[in-house]
Amino acid sequence: MSRLITVAEMTLRELIRRRGVLLLLLLMPLAFYLIRRDAYLGQSVRALLLGIAWAVSTAALFTTGAARDLEPRLRLAGYRPHHLYLGRMLGLWLIGLAIAVPFFGLVAVDGSGLRYGGVAGAMLCAVAVAAPFGMLIGAVLPRELEGTLLLLTVVTVQMLLDPADSGARLTPFWSCREIATWAVDHTDDGYLARGVLHAVAVTALLVVAVAGAVSARLRRRRHVRHLPVT
Repeated sequence: MSRLITVAEMTLRELIRRRGVLLLLLLMPLAFYLIRRDAYLGQSVRALLLGIAWAVSTAALFTTGAARDLEPRLRLAGYRPHHLYLGRMLGLWLIGLAIAVPFFGLVAVDGSGLRYGGVAGAMLCAVAVAAPFGMLIGAVLPRELEGTLLLLTVVTVQMLLDPADSGARLTPFWSCREIATWAVDHTDDGYLARGVLHAVAVTALLVVAVAGAVSARLRRRRHVRHLPVT
């Protein structure tokens, strides 16, 4: 447990010391919210959720890439693969909560007639899914440019798809929009149940995928060099 906390602390320090990055992580959801604010409050809340998901996924992508050179040394120091990916995920979840809290306050002050518990739940789902999603992209795609473009594509598709379409359920952040519909439009509780179930299933699937990708990469033992026999 102490090693998980150590890796989480390292992740938090990596992000906190980059004040410009933190500012951009806050500006991103704010921009999503303000762009949609003049149209309809419900649309601005949905856009805000995607902005939070984008910000946390981006942070996860870059911290995963930055840790590639450090992970072999931690493995030599006795850290197991699950210490590395679970500890980093824990740190990213904490960062995600720190990003979401002020925006929940913004919605509470700026909005009215909302189910605020649903708004908070949708934000929690966005953070829960975004951290392992960004880590998985960072583990599979070693170059940050490709990872960023993939994240942009996913968020764009998520915004354009009608949540009622069956294909929309295959997107990672469908749960956020489903719960947001329950919170904003006061629909029946089926929206809330489907959203929570989707978020739990997708988060679990992504965590397993991250575990497999990170474990497979670390087993290659790139830090070991075999000298030719002369």
